Amino acid sequence: MYDVSLKTTTFAHIINTWILQINMKIYYYHTRPIKPALQEWEQYRHPGHILYGLPLLKKNGIDCILHRYKAINGRLKLALYTAKEILCCKEHYDAIYGTSFRGLELIIFLRALGLYRKPIAIWHHTAVSRSSNKLREAVSRFFYTGIDKMYFFSQKLIKDSLLSLKASPLKMELIHWGPDLAFYDHLLAEIPDRKTLGFVSTGKENRDVSTLLQAFVATEEEFDLYISPQCGHINYKEIIESFSLSESVHIHYTGGIIPYELAKMVACKSCIVICCLDFPYTVGLTTLVEAFALGLPVICSRNPNFEVDIDKEGIGITVEYGDVQGWINAIRYMADHPEEARKMGANARKLAEERFNLEIFSREIAESLSEISNISSKKRTFA
Repeated sequence: MYDVSLKTTTFAHIINTWILQINMKIYYYHTRPIKPALQEWEQYRHPGHILYGLPLLKKNGIDCILHRYKAINGRLKLALYTAKEILCCKEHYDAIYGTSFRGLELIIFLRALGLYRKPIAIWHHTAVSRSSNKLREAVSRFFYTGIDKMYFFSQKLIKDSLLSLKASPLKMELIHWGPDLAFYDHLLAEIPDRKTLGFVSTGKENRDVSTLLQAFVATEEEFDLYISPQCGHINYKEIIESFSLSESVHIHYTGGIIPYELAKMVACKSCIVICCLDFPYTVGLTTLVEAFALGLPVICSRNPNFEVDIDKEGIGITVEYGDVQGWINAIRYMADHPEEARKMGANARKLAEERFNLEIFSREIAESLSEISNISSKKRTFA
């Protein structure tokens, strides 16, 4: 008997392949300097997933014009500069792809007004929310009509965004953002005698350093904390200096350290810990996907915005926000059950290879950008 599902899958694959063979070009917008990072990626010194699929877009049939980054203080000044760069761009492109809408606000409003005709796709790092201020809510609703596609890190963020009633579910898409496995495999090959020992924490955004230090002081397990002295309104150095730390806790301030060197140090630890404050986005996700790639287990704050269920997938242990005793218990469990920890790490690596990695999410982004570009070209008569 003929397998109808196989026919459907094959047909979908043919259509997707055909779409990706279409030569298209995007205007790639990022809120940081890109060319140096791209050059470092080519030398295996920078993970490609931090660039939101850029390194592999050409492989998937998409050329890119890189936005000329300029450090600008003030949101309005940044938006004006970005609008000028985009509107004065002389190269042809089919769509804008932004890793954030910060700086793209004026272009998005022009799109909403019908004065800018190319589709705009952006990453939305938090759920779309509502405002109690009626004027702000009205302006926000109009703003979102100027975005053709929003990419999210999880279905939870999409579900919460739909409650705002500001955008159609057709404009929202889950992308399986995951690690650049080639980068990490190259890194691991440079550590042939790799031995893992101790716990490690990296990252800088909204980390719960106080809970973390209380737990490690109590357990006296070997722990290395790599963190910026300050991030935003949080002064980590001040928090750290308020503790009387044991000799097993080692603090490293990370000003100027490059991702490659930090990843090499992380690779030599037995468990990655991600202790975060309760914020409504995927805080800690970058560290989590690094653990996937390195095949290391995690202890992580129980963030409902993650697409991955850490406990269910058997890749680590989650702890409620601010639960010091919960962290103590999890740390001791990992330390006392090394074989179980190794199995968790192997599960994490398998998850990266099969469901969450740079190859997969770059392909998903390329397919989506091609789709919105094709839809838009049928609707518009000029660009």
